[in-house]
Amino acid sequence: MSDVITITALIYTDSDAADRALREVAMTLMERGFRLAGLVQHNTARPGRSRCDMILEELASGELIGISQDRGPLARGCALDVGQLLGAMQIVRAALDTGPDVVILNKFGKTEAEGAGFRPLIAEAIEAGLPLLIAVPWRNIESWRLFCGTMAREIDLDQLTVDGASLSDALGLDLRSDETREPAIQPLLAISTRH
Repeated sequence: MSDVITITALIYTDSDAADRALREVAMTLMERGFRLAGLVQHNTARPGRSRCDMILEELASGELIGISQDRGPLARGCALDVGQLLGAMQIVRAALDTGPDVVILNKFGKTEAEGAGFRPLIAEAIEAGLPLLIAVPWRNIESWRLFCGTMAREIDLDQLTVDGASLSDALGLDLRSDETREPAIQPLLAISTRH
């Protein structure tokens, strides 16, 4: 395990903005030759439905994985298909073994706040000393802090310019395109701004 744990939590109130930000960072890093592992989320509205379809994109392979249960047109509340989420996690777990430069996980959501979900992947990335970027909604900030303690720095998404390069720079990712770059996320700091 690395002596420096490199976790950055992107704290947000707007989940669509957080999803876009993570996709932008992932695209920018891939364009610069970084090898990624992890998941970013795409939401697709369905006519006549109160909830959108949630689709995860696995970054190492580009595979798309639907994680929504179809509970009918009037369904409310969480529609997460936990079985599909677990399947996506297995794909990411295998990608961690390939030695990615950066791991991106779309959310420390309700499932993680309750003690399940991506928690094992977060632990594996830490164990391997891999830089990790994860989005954390303000409503789950206390659970996040209980989970990771002071190991992560927090950045408020509302305080950042949201385009891939600017966001990558703000997160401290080295975007040099030469072969000798060592991708890193700045040392851990608690620089969160509460709303």
